Amino acid sequence: MSATNEFRITQIVDNGQVVQLTLIENVSTEPISQKQMIIENVSKKLDSETKEQVMPLLEAILQAQPTVNIKSYQQTQITIAMPKSRYDGMGRPQVGNTIEVNLKKI
Repeated sequence: MSATNEFRITQIVDNGQVVQLTLIENVSTEPISQKQMIIENVSKKLDSETKEQVMPLLEAILQAQPTVNIKSYQQTQITIAMPKSRYDGMGRPQVGNTIEVNLKKI
């Protein structure tokens, strides 16, 4: 398994000899409403005739429920410690910069 991903630097700790970078996957996430997820999942399971009958009822029931937004993607977070010379060789990336990390099983 191999994956190359972009990570955004969220924290840098520099003690003079070792630099520790905290990274989070650089993806955009949008909250999705629980109501929308229910409607989409029920819609996938029904044939068109049943859908015509059930969906208006389901939407009416869900209108009475509070809207709960959930994140649709859980991001990967990594912490890396490296010698300061290696960090300097990378061009001293700062918080908010994006770096590429190659993750693969060898």
